[in-house]
Amino acid sequence: MYNFKISSVVNDYDVSFVDTFSTILTEILLEGDVIIIDSKVRKLYSKQLDTILAQVKHIIIDANEKQKSYQGLIPIIEELINGGFRKNHRLIAIGGGITQDITAFISSIMYRGVDWIFFPTTLLAQGDSCIGSKTSINFGEFKNQVGGFYPPRHIFIDLLFLETLSDLDLKSGLGEMCHYFIVAGKDDFNRYKNEYLLALKDKKILSGIINRSLEIKKGYIEVDEFDKNIRQVFNYGHSFGHAIESLTDYRIPHGIAVSYGMDMANFISVKLGYITEDIRNEIRELLEKIWQGTNLDDISLDRFKTALSKDKKNVGTELRLILNKGYGEIFKKAMTMDDQFSQWLDEYFANELKNK
Repeated sequence: MYNFKISSVVNDYDVSFVDTFSTILTEILLEGDVIIIDSKVRKLYSKQLDTILAQVKHIIIDANEKQKSYQGLIPIIEELINGGFRKNHRLIAIGGGITQDITAFISSIMYRGVDWIFFPTTLLAQGDSCIGSKTSINFGEFKNQVGGFYPPRHIFIDLLFLETLSDLDLKSGLGEMCHYFIVAGKDDFNRYKNEYLLALKDKKILSGIINRSLEIKKGYIEVDEFDKNIRQVFNYGHSFGHAIESLTDYRIPHGIAVSYGMDMANFISVKLGYITEDIRNEIRELLEKIWQGTNLDDISLDRFKTALSKDKKNVGTELRLILNKGYGEIFKKAMTMDDQFSQWLDEYFANELKNK
């Protein structure tokens, strides 16, 4: 299986692909460890977890956006302190991205930092968010406004968890990973495009895509861990995608929203003369497979423009968009929501989203 190490300013950490997460979990547990686990995962994998959880302190959470807030974290921290959790103890997260954020954020602030370990259970977490050190929680109605960089000590990836995901969740994970393969270059994108449908059915092929996605991301985060420079190309599709997520009240999952967002970014890139329509269509052929079965019918164009103007990556009134000059040539560009840009969005919503 695949195994590698990530270099980090905070602490280096290992990524291991494993076959039986329950065996690994039993082997690594130390006295004082506390498991933070998504309630859905706890229920789905009770057969593997019942014996372990009966002997180990654990906190079951509802992995939702409300839980991922200051108010949502208070009872978790209180339970840790009242239960005797100490600086030399560890937190072990079992869940997806929300569980990751909650555990990482608490780990970063408890006693000025305690170690944590991660068992990602969603394709989004396994193929993307598990590495990179980012941690964030919500503040009031604003998403991911508070956080920092605090990596785990070890990440264990078991594809068994993916067997209970819906097709929509699998497509969301693959949609998120897609942008890494476009950033990496033509050969990587061709591989991804050719293997996409097979990956939905074949765990061996899917594990290879997950590993390659993490390899690509590793090359950037080890140079720009704190997202100040070249790592920002991974926001490709995300400014548009985040607007779609929020305006559909997360009916459109993150990775699928990003797949729409990448097509929007490519559409703007064509308008600016950065790529040809042929390149855009090559990529769109794949993106359409990812978002197939979804639609954006409930999104108002005016509200979309407003949401885009409030993206947290903007500087003043300028949008900070990630656009496309070709495979392996993704870059950041400052743009204003002027009449021309607004007209392009009008055109996209009028003509490019039909029959989706």
